Amino acid sequence: MDYFKRSRVGEILSGKKEDEEVIILGWVRTKRVSPNVAFLEINDGSSLANVQIVIDKPEEYPGLEEILTGASVRVKGRVVRVQGREQDYEVHCQDLLLIGKADQTFPLQKKRHTFEYLREIAHLRPRTNTFGVINRFRSKMSFAIHRFFQERNFYYIHSPIITASDCEGAGELFRVTSLDLEKLGREVQPVNFQDDFFADETFLTVSGQLEGELLCTALGDVYTFGPTFRAENSNTSRHLSEFWMIEPEMAFCELEEMLILAEDFVKFIINASLEECTEEMDFFNRWIDRGRQKLLQDILKADFVTVSYTEAVEILKKARVDFEFPVDWGLDLQSEHERYLTEKYFKAPVMVIDYPRDIKAFYMRVNNDEKTVRAVDVLMPGVGEIIGGSQREERYDVLENNMRQHGLDLERYRWFLDIRRYGTVPHSG
Repeated sequence: MDYFKRSRVGEILSGKKEDEEVIILGWVRTKRVSPNVAFLEINDGSSLANVQIVIDKPEEYPGLEEILTGASVRVKGRVVRVQGREQDYEVHCQDLLLIGKADQTFPLQKKRHTFEYLREIAHLRPRTNTFGVINRFRSKMSFAIHRFFQERNFYYIHSPIITASDCEGAGELFRVTSLDLEKLGREVQPVNFQDDFFADETFLTVSGQLEGELLCTALGDVYTFGPTFRAENSNTSRHLSEFWMIEPEMAFCELEEMLILAEDFVKFIINASLEECTEEMDFFNRWIDRGRQKLLQDILKADFVTVSYTEAVEILKKARVDFEFPVDWGLDLQSEHERYLTEKYFKAPVMVIDYPRDIKAFYMRVNNDEKTVRAVDVLMPGVGEIIGGSQREERYDVLENNMRQHGLDLERYRWFLDIRRYGTVPHSG
């Protein structure tokens, strides 16, 4: 199918193929036909823009009438530079082949579709401009994330997706089972997980952190970047049942050192988005959020502010703002509080540290006051929390006590305690 002979649309529009004979494999976005000339706009996923195919003497292409929007085609032609057009290059067709038909019912036409409508045809929405841009952007950003860590000698590790551990301790997990649920529904006795595939109750992971801690005590600096799952039934823009999470874990690293890495990481990724994803960022800025590029540029220039949770609560209490959610020491900060701190008060990214012990996870290092832990939330203007992290509790007796207070089964997490028994080190992630 000329896979290795084809030229990509993005490559053609960049001018690299001027005056060359090319083969294009792609999908028809639009078709216009007049008695003397016909035009096809073709996209193959490599670019936001389409390449225009010029067909002189359309009567010599009898199959042209069957080629409708959505169809896949093979085009052979010569790349020609043009003046005064939206694109600088077009392809003059020499041969046209219909590969896969699409009829009049194809639901994506040359007009803007609402996101609500696109949710109804989720299997076809990747062909739209918006979702094409999103997927190319995610691909480039994923590569940039790996580049950041690889350049700093981190090792990419793969933590289990199926696990018996609840890293966050919130109990919001999806169960994984091979048991016959229909049969279980007819029985009255408790479920015996010894009969299950793993002979234990297992879940989709909420985090790779615990395994990351294991690996960092062997390899030094590691990171996971993979799917995680939350069964929290909260239908807001901040909650997803499945998402990919980046989790670095660094041995011999304390909280203050981790804050430097966090700021470096955020700025590296933002810089990559602005320099390496100009087409995508221009699209976002034009159609999704007109101020997004300036916001990111401002973040690059800013120094991140570090403030304690206690100081942040005092600032919020003095604010002359009618917050929807209450502000008090011991309560978690909400999005409106985070955005006030970043957008109104400091007007910069903010790293809030030393949260109350009672609202954070069991593995976070307890401060000397025994009321707070060495936690951090990195807050961004326009978003709120974007990173959550902590220095981990490396002291065996303190961690064991924390686990008891959180009601964890010590035998189930004995392996996690062993990291502190054999060569423990300060570590953060």
